[in-house]
Amino acid sequence: MTLGQQLKLTIQLSIPAVVAQFSSIAMQYIDAAMVGSLGAEASASIGLVSTTTWLFSGLCVACATGFSVQVAHAIGAGDMRLARAVLRQSFVATQVFVCLLAAAGMLISGSLPRWLGGEDEICGDSSLYFFIYAAFLPMLQLNFLSGSMLRCSGNMRVPSMLSMLMCLLDVVFNFFLIFPSREVSWFGLSFFMPGAGMEVAGAALGTGLAEMVTAGLVTWYLCTRSSNLKLSGERGSFRIKSATLKKALRIGLPMGIEHAVICGAQIMTTVIVAPLGIFSIAANSFAITAESLCYMPGYGIADAATTLVGQSLGAGRKDLTRRFARITVFMGMAIMGVMGVIMYVAAPLIIGSMTPDAEVLSLGVMALRIEAFAEPMFAAAIVAYGVFVGAGSTIIPCLMNFFSIWAVRLTLAAALAPSMGLKGVWLAMCIELCFRGIIFLFRMEKGNWMNKI
Repeated sequence: MTLGQQLKLTIQLSIPAVVAQFSSIAMQYIDAAMVGSLGAEASASIGLVSTTTWLFSGLCVACATGFSVQVAHAIGAGDMRLARAVLRQSFVATQVFVCLLAAAGMLISGSLPRWLGGEDEICGDSSLYFFIYAAFLPMLQLNFLSGSMLRCSGNMRVPSMLSMLMCLLDVVFNFFLIFPSREVSWFGLSFFMPGAGMEVAGAALGTGLAEMVTAGLVTWYLCTRSSNLKLSGERGSFRIKSATLKKALRIGLPMGIEHAVICGAQIMTTVIVAPLGIFSIAANSFAITAESLCYMPGYGIADAATTLVGQSLGAGRKDLTRRFARITVFMGMAIMGVMGVIMYVAAPLIIGSMTPDAEVLSLGVMALRIEAFAEPMFAAAIVAYGVFVGAGSTIIPCLMNFFSIWAVRLTLAAALAPSMGLKGVWLAMCIELCFRGIIFLFRMEKGNWMNKI
């Protein structure tokens, strides 16, 4: 392939993946904005457990990736029968895992907000929100698995379109579930709008229902319409084979540990922020949600990198693998650098759209503007990680993330928060992301990660 062809293929795969990331982040933004209209306490009740929901979601992603990377390698090698065999086994293995995870989540939901240092007035809503979230985890896992399988086969468009649909459904469900029945005026016309008035619980239920509908659609398409992976018309066993499970564990277990490391650090950050008060908790949650609008291109390009690297290595093309790695990483850095500038300038508008509270707005804007300076190096870490996942090399990146987050970020945050408040926490995050990007770039250029296959 010429350099122009490589760039064209990277862009073709990246754009739908970025759209999918955008719709996923938009769901969080929508929930934050809708609940934010109810006041700082409602926002804080969701923000308190948000890091724990990311931990559980990350474990679901890791479980799905352990199988989807095998499918990418099989497709790259031209072995479609093996790819479909791995797909069948993945449905069983991932659902067994996620049912256990969901049960654990529902069991701890009552105590979790207090473990995180939440104040009494928000603990009840936080517990209910997390319980509903955990109950829908099997649908979220199915969504992740089917979407990941389609992306690893090279089909980015369908998962992206369905992600956009999920975002739209989330708005509709939230509109009727969060707010009570009321009189609404649009364009000078007044009419009665029914509503459940569930507030925070309605946000969790609305998101869960949107995930359920989308999971059904993306799984149906995968099994009946995918050119490489459709299962209809072919008989095969769903029994899990030890070789497949061992490979999935080798790829997915370090990823799961890595997600636990990152989210565990985010939970510790929540514990550091919680004593700063409800306004800081809400501002921290809004700033994290808003920042995700900036780094979504990085994760979209990382998805494309996983596909390109996985299929290139599956075909035995290390030269092509290295070129795709460099193209995707530096493309991600350039785009997220531009997004960082936009985030800095538009910070008041972004945070202001989620909360009317002046103190929360001021703290959120301050946090976003600090973080804007770290976006290019954050992109390097995000996309390089996607490269390593595509190669099946996940153990060393896990250790790198562990050291960077726990030794650099949390140490600095704990030292700076007592004197600088929320500003110190976000300054520590900015420094750590720059450090992490540097070490990921160094490992990518060294090239040892390509020896896994």
